Amino acid sequence: MAISVLFVCMGNICRSPLAEAALRQECARIGTGMIIDSAGTHDWHAGRPPDDRAQAVAARNGAPIDHLRARPVRTADFRNFDHIIALDNENLANLKAIQPSDGSAALCLLLDFVEGRAGQDVDDPYYGTDEAFDQTWADAIAGAKAFVAKFG
Repeated sequence: MAISVLFVCMGNICRSPLAEAALRQECARIGTGMIIDSAGTHDWHAGRPPDDRAQAVAARNGAPIDHLRARPVRTADFRNFDHIIALDNENLANLKAIQPSDGSAALCLLLDFVEGRAGQDVDDPYYGTDEAFDQTWADAIAGAKAFVAKFG
């Protein structure tokens, strides 16, 4: 059975869709299959596509995300996914607060998988420059490679 992964940030329009795309790309590169999705702890952008700048960096790196649509985390996600991976500590705390008692998903941060970066946040690029989105992509790729090395 394929490993299932849900990436979570605040609004599901920047970091988590980029992490989803990075893991899909890494799985395709090494030829492994995983069930991969993303969501937000808030529903501000539900139904909307990722931020234009996130779409641009993903497209430049061969991992288009224009087909994705933001959605909030659902209670069922805690039972349906093996791993729920937050992009920062605030969202990890939010996930822990809403995790149902019968939730079986392992909760952690994306950068926990990257040597020397455990406990670190992937910075939110929303209010930043295009370079901030490039850095988010770099962090997402580093996390994806490390995750696949451990679980792929």
